[in-house]
Amino acid sequence: MRLFIIACFTLVGSLVLAQPKKTEEFKFSGDQFADVVEQSFAAYYAEYAKKQNESYESVIAALNYADGQEVTFSDEIYCQRLNELSKTTSFKLDCNPISLATIRFFVTKRRGFARIVLGRSKLYFDLFEEKLQEYGLPLELKYLSVIESGLRPQVKSRAGALGLWQFMYGTGKMYGLQENYYVDERMDPEKSTDAACRYLKQLYNIYGDWNLALAAYNAGPGNVNKAIRRSGNKTTYWDVRPFLPRETQGYVPNFIAAVYLLSYHAEHNIIPAEATIHAVELDTVCLSKGLHMSTIEQLTGWNQEDIKALNPVYKYNFIPETNPKQCVKGPIKYIGKIVSLEDSLYTLEHAIFSPAKYIPPSNTSEIDTTANNTNETPIADSIPPGTTNAGNTFYHKVQQGENLGMIATKYGTTISKIMALNGMSSATIYVGQRLKIESKTGAATVETQKSTTTTSQPQYYTIKSGDTFGKIAQRYGKSISQLKALNPNINIERLSLGQRIRVK
Repeated sequence: MRLFIIACFTLVGSLVLAQPKKTEEFKFSGDQFADVVEQSFAAYYAEYAKKQNESYESVIAALNYADGQEVTFSDEIYCQRLNELSKTTSFKLDCNPISLATIRFFVTKRRGFARIVLGRSKLYFDLFEEKLQEYGLPLELKYLSVIESGLRPQVKSRAGALGLWQFMYGTGKMYGLQENYYVDERMDPEKSTDAACRYLKQLYNIYGDWNLALAAYNAGPGNVNKAIRRSGNKTTYWDVRPFLPRETQGYVPNFIAAVYLLSYHAEHNIIPAEATIHAVELDTVCLSKGLHMSTIEQLTGWNQEDIKALNPVYKYNFIPETNPKQCVKGPIKYIGKIVSLEDSLYTLEHAIFSPAKYIPPSNTSEIDTTANNTNETPIADSIPPGTTNAGNTFYHKVQQGENLGMIATKYGTTISKIMALNGMSSATIYVGQRLKIESKTGAATVETQKSTTTTSQPQYYTIKSGDTFGKIAQRYGKSISQLKALNPNINIERLSLGQRIRVK
C-alpha cells in the first residue's frame, strides 16, 4: 500500500512538473488539487488493470492457444498441480476420483463462470484476503464465496440463505448480522465476510479438519455430527461423505475444483472478464441523514443502479438515517462529490420526498396579486391543479401530500427550474400555493393529467411477483411513509400475490 501511494503521488508530481508555468508561479486551488489527484489515481488504476490482463494474455500467448480454445490436461497433471497447491495451505486438496471428476467438469463446463467470477474477484478478493489474514485463516477460503454465491452479494438461495457467504437468517443473527426494513447485513460485503471468518474459525476449532469444517458450513454441524455417527465415528471428510446430505457430498469437491481452476485459469486459456471496478478505486462516506439513491444520482450523476450494486446492504434505493451512521461506498470521484454537496443533497431530498403541509398564507390577496401580475391566467380555486394558457406555461395549485419532486415529474420539468421561475430560495411548499411552471410535456399531456386528478376516488394496485413496498412507493412517486399512511392496516413486510394496496 505504501508503494501504491508513493506511485500515485509520483504521478501527481509529474503532472504538476509538466505544466508550462514555472513551479513557483503555478498554484493549485483545493478543488484543482483534488481533481488532479483523482485523475492520477484513475490513470494508475487503468494501467494496473491493463498490466494484470497482459500478464494473463502473455501466459496464453506463450502456450500458443487459439482464441476460445478449450484446454484440458491429464489426471496426472491435475494431481501434480493439486499437490503443489497443498504445499502452501493447510487444506487437504485431495486428488482422488471424485475431485478429479469434478475438476474435469469445471474445466469444460464452468469456463464462462470462471471468467465472470475472476472479473468480480477484483472487487472482493482484497477484502476477503484482508479479513482471512486478520483471523489467521487460509487464504484459499476466499474461493468458498465463489461456490456459495458466485460473488453476487444479493443472491438468495431457495432455502433463504443470502449474500456473498450465504448466511441463513438465524446464523447471520448469531454472528451479529442485523436485518430491518431497510437493510440486511447479510448482503454487506465487509460485515458478512467478517462474520463468515468467525464462523469458519469456530467450525475448524470444533472439527480440526478443514474439509469437515466446510461440510458443516454447508449442512450445519448437526448434520455433520449425525454423518460422523452413521459412519462409525470416522473423522475424515471422505469417510463421512456418503452419510452427508446429497448437496454437501458435492460441496468439498466443488471447492477443490474451484481452487484449482481459478489458480490455473491462464493455463486453461481462460482470461478474466473485464472488471467493472477494482476495490482500490473505491472510497466511503457516511451520511448524517437519510437519502434516496435517486437524489444522489440527480445531483452527482452517479447512476442509482450502480450505487445499489456497490452498496447491496440496502434493500431498497434508500439509505436510512441511523446511529451509527449508514455509509455509502463508491468510486472516488463520486464520493468526493457527495462530500462536497452533502448539504445540497439533503435539501434536494427534502424537496423531492417531503410532502407539502397546510400553511395558511398571511394574506390571500397577496397570492392573487402575484399571479395577476403575469400575462397568464391563474387557475381558479375550484379547478384541479394543472391548466394551460398560451404555449407551455402553467399554474399549479399545490395539493395536500404533494412535494416539489412530484410536481416537477408531472410537468416534465425539474425542481431547480420551478424554484428559479418562482424566485424560491427554499424548496418548501405549502397547500394552496400557486406555482408558475414552464413544461416540456405540452398542453395535451397536462390536460390528460388534469382529467385524471378530477376524481377523488382512491386508486389501488394489485401485488405482483417481485413487488416490494419500496418499489411500489417509487413507482407512484411517494415516500414509504406516505404509502404506509394510505395503508395503515397492511403489514408491509408480508405482501402477498394478488393483494390490493392503496396508492392514491
